[in-house]
Amino acid sequence: MASTPTPEPGRRDAADDDLPPLSTPRIDRFVGDYRFLSNFFPREVTSDTGHTYASVEHAYQAAKATTEENRIVIAAATSPKKAKRRGAKLPPPPDWEGRKVEIMRRLIRRKFAPGTELAAKLVETKDAELVEGNDWGDTFWGRCDGVGENHLGRLLMETRADLRGASSPDDRTA
Repeated sequence: MASTPTPEPGRRDAADDDLPPLSTPRIDRFVGDYRFLSNFFPREVTSDTGHTYASVEHAYQAAKATTEENRIVIAAATSPKKAKRRGAKLPPPPDWEGRKVEIMRRLIRRKFAPGTELAAKLVETKDAELVEGNDWGDTFWGRCDGVGENHLGRLLMETRADLRGASSPDDRTA
């Protein structure tokens, strides 16, 4: 009696073409072709205060500022990394922890506004899990060594779902 060959785990043959993928693809670093997903990507964004900043990172750090002078200092930073350093020196407002995710959500939505090139690129990531993987220990906005809450990735997936016009419960967990 002839036996039917069994494909190796994780492999499929042509008869399986109509089946969904074995696993959801993952983008686990916002570098190279996916650098546009990073808050450090140079794309002007306008904050809730009406100021325009060179990147989401600039705008986010400036949102911590309680004075116009500090917002100007952050806006003048010549790179997102310098803006982050300047923002880190500021004491956050008392209500910061309760507001920071919503502030980031609004900034991400402005960066990836419908009809823009960046919105199209975000949608082109299809159903990939977006993970802000890092080696600097940020386990709130991303994951370090596989550990973290990945709020930035979750906000990007939520925005992508909204851009596609169908938000699934999995995409709205941030």
